Amino acid sequence: MSKQIIIDPVTRIEGHGKITIQLDEDGSVKDAFFHVTQIRGFEKFCEGRPFYEMPSLMARICGICPVSHLIASAKACDAILGVVIPPAAEKLRRIMNLAQIIESHALSFFYLASPDLLLGMDSDPASRNIFGVLKNNPTLARDGVRMRQMGQQVVEWLGGKRIHPSWIVPGGVNEPLTVEKRDQILSAVPEGLFIVERTLEWFRGILGKFGREIQEFANFPTLYVGLVDSDGGLEHYDGKIRVMDASGNIISDMLEPGSYDDYIGEAVEPFSFLKFPYYKPMGYEDGIYRVGPLARLNIVNRCGTKRADEMLQEYKELGREVVQSSFHYHFARLIEIVFAFEKIKELLGEDDILDTRVRAHAEPNNLEGIGVSEAPRGTLIHHYKVDGNGLVTWANLIIATGHNNLAMNRGVLQVARAFVHGKQMTDGMLNRVEAVIRAYDPCLSCSTHAVGQMPLRIQLRSSAGEIVDEVVR
Repeated sequence: MSKQIIIDPVTRIEGHGKITIQLDEDGSVKDAFFHVTQIRGFEKFCEGRPFYEMPSLMARICGICPVSHLIASAKACDAILGVVIPPAAEKLRRIMNLAQIIESHALSFFYLASPDLLLGMDSDPASRNIFGVLKNNPTLARDGVRMRQMGQQVVEWLGGKRIHPSWIVPGGVNEPLTVEKRDQILSAVPEGLFIVERTLEWFRGILGKFGREIQEFANFPTLYVGLVDSDGGLEHYDGKIRVMDASGNIISDMLEPGSYDDYIGEAVEPFSFLKFPYYKPMGYEDGIYRVGPLARLNIVNRCGTKRADEMLQEYKELGREVVQSSFHYHFARLIEIVFAFEKIKELLGEDDILDTRVRAHAEPNNLEGIGVSEAPRGTLIHHYKVDGNGLVTWANLIIATGHNNLAMNRGVLQVARAFVHGKQMTDGMLNRVEAVIRAYDPCLSCSTHAVGQMPLRIQLRSSAGEIVDEVVR
């Protein structure tokens, strides 16, 4: 008699999702699905609104990565205006985006992933959380709190508040950088680099404990997609799209982000409200790809800052051609934190960083605009159409988490087949199924919206729908 295991919701991710594992008659895993269970609806909410409201509206999609939506949205509005923003404004936008990457990656690594990494996948779920980390390794826990605080503080210094700042606007930013704020940010860089180096040393020391997880955590060939600069370097704000295969071959390069519809398709499945993007030339589902820090470090020739480039070489040695195990998203996040601190310091040293010309003003000159940037979790696309009065008539958003949807579903199946045995259900088995989703750090508030908190409920059901076993935590 076939059975199902249901994990609802997946814990320690941003937002709420559900996993269904289907077992065959002998208890082996037959199939598995990652469900996104709420609908976002933001594309419809913004119809009829003036285009210049879009950055502030879109930032409300998420409280973790509002800056990413501010930037992609503002870039789409820049295109509607038909302006090139002042150089200082672009650099300031870049700094805020890097600060958000620091705080978001810190949340993912220290708060959501480190309980598994420090305490073990099979540890007591009652203590497998940030409080358990604090008890067992106070330095690691405090470093996580401090790292996230530093990223949020830079966002506040630039934008006036830590969440949903209104500083990034169509045409640039609202106000220039002051000497005082520049010096405040610069003073934080050495501490940030010290903390991430200490964390990297600890992380290297525990990798040997997770050999099987590294082997089974979504470790399979896919494409890798992301922005690169003109020299193929790491890029988070602008650039062109590069597509790489699992052997390290660049199969498409310098693709125009504004032409994303030519090479990215969006499929739908009945078991999830989240769309399934794919690389059009290879079709659905062969066009499966990954985005985010693991993909970004796979596709680039260099990071462009000294310490991050040294670590990039260490990272690339983890794979023969490319790094395929999604377990290594954790390592990639730490490298990007190093890059972010180094790049912020570099940008703050530019001669024109204090320039007072930080916004270009214009009326709408185009009826359509597309903005693309790299969010912490991957490539983010905002696409708007407006009427002659500048009112939004249509919008489409492809969220970073959406790009990874096919890979997350395939990863859940791989991990379930490796670790889950229907004859004896253990918490550690199911935690590993959840942990592969955590590796991607999905932001389901970006793709969906839920109110309140839900408990974890794992049910083992018969094919007739009867509950055979149940675990609640």
